[in-house]
Amino acid sequence: MTVRAGIAGAGMVAAVHADAIRRAGASVVGVAASTPERSKAAAPRVGAGRAFDSAEELAVSDEIDVLHVCTPNALHGPLVRAALSAGKHVVCEKPLSLTGADSEALVELAASTGLVNAVPLVYRYHPMTVEARERVRRDELGPIRLIHGHYLQDWLARPEDNNWRVDPAVGGASRAFADIGSHWCDLVEWISGHRISELTAATQTVLAQRSAAGRETFTGSGDESPPESAETERIAVTTEDAVQVLFRTDRGATGALVVSQVSPGRKNRLWFEIDGAERSVSYDGENPESLLLGGRDRTEIVRRDALSEPANRINAVPAGHPWGYRDCFAAFTADVYAAIRDPRAFAEGAETDAQAVPAFPTFADAARTAHITDAVLASAAHRSWIEVS
Repeated sequence: MTVRAGIAGAGMVAAVHADAIRRAGASVVGVAASTPERSKAAAPRVGAGRAFDSAEELAVSDEIDVLHVCTPNALHGPLVRAALSAGKHVVCEKPLSLTGADSEALVELAASTGLVNAVPLVYRYHPMTVEARERVRRDELGPIRLIHGHYLQDWLARPEDNNWRVDPAVGGASRAFADIGSHWCDLVEWISGHRISELTAATQTVLAQRSAAGRETFTGSGDESPPESAETERIAVTTEDAVQVLFRTDRGATGALVVSQVSPGRKNRLWFEIDGAERSVSYDGENPESLLLGGRDRTEIVRRDALSEPANRINAVPAGHPWGYRDCFAAFTADVYAAIRDPRAFAEGAETDAQAVPAFPTFADAARTAHITDAVLASAAHRSWIEVS
C-alpha cells in the first residue's frame, strides 16, 4: 500500500516532513500554503504532486490518506478536526491546539474515529535517548531522585529577530515553553516514567519590543540582514523568551528546567540529567552521539556502538556516522506509516518484546504537554505552585 500524504504548511518543518514521508515509502500528493501562489511555489520545493489552493481543501481531499499539519499553531485544531471528520489519518505538529482543554477534545475525537493520530515529539527517536530509557527501565539508576536540565536556543536573541511564533494570535499564549519546553518535558517523562505533577514557574520577556520588519528567523532559508527600515517600527512582545520551572513528580522526585530562545551560542541544546540513588544518566542534544552514565565509583561514556536492542531497532547507521534530526523524523514517520498500513496494530496499541519498542507519540502525548504549558502560564501569572491536570 502506497500511503498518499498531504502537507498543510510550507515552511522548514514541512520540508522535513516531506523527506520523512518519502523515506517511509509514501508519496507527497499535495501541499497547501497560506495562499494559492505560495502553494504553487512550495510544490516543487517539497516534491508534492499538486498545489492545493488552501489547507482546508487539502484536509478533506479524496486524494490523500493522511494529513501532515505543519501550519502556524492557531490553525492546528481546525485542520485536525476537518481531516479526522473526512476520514484522514493525521500527523500534527505540536502544539496540537492552543489549550489543554481543546487538545483533550481532539484526543477524544481521534479516539472516536479509530484513525491513526501522531505528533512528532521526535527526540524519542534518537538511539541514545532510547538507550537512556532502557537504562532506567532496567533499574540501573535505582530510585530516581532528581530530574533536571535545560533547552536553550538563540534564534530570537536579537531585537531584529522575528517570527510568526512571537504573535500570540498565531502561535499561542506561550512561545518558548510551548515550542521547546514541551519537547523536554515529553522526553524526560517518557524516559524516566515519572510525570510532572505540580510546578512553579517564572517567565521572562527579555525583549519587550521587536522589529516589525526584522529578520524572519528559523525559516530554513538562513538569516538575512534586516532592511534599513527595521529599526523604525517596533511591535510589542507579550510571549515569553525564557522560562524557569521547579517541579515535583508523581513518584516523589523533584526537578528544575530552564528554557530559553535567547541564549547566544546555543543552537538547539536539549540537555537533561536523571539522577537515581545508584547512577545518573545525562544527554546533550548538541553532542548527541553519547550518554554520560555517572556513578560514585565510576563514570562511563556510552557510545552509539554498543546499545540495547530497543535502541538498535532505530539505529540505522553505523556508529561514527552521526544520527541527525531528520533521521529521528524518518524513524518516527516509519512507525506511523506502519500503523496506517496495518490499522489493527494501532488499534491494539501493543508494543512488542514486553514494551521494549517505543510507540510513537499520539495526540494524548501532545495534550499532556499542553496541560503542562497551561500550568506553567498559570503559575507564572499567580506566582504560585500549580497542579498539572
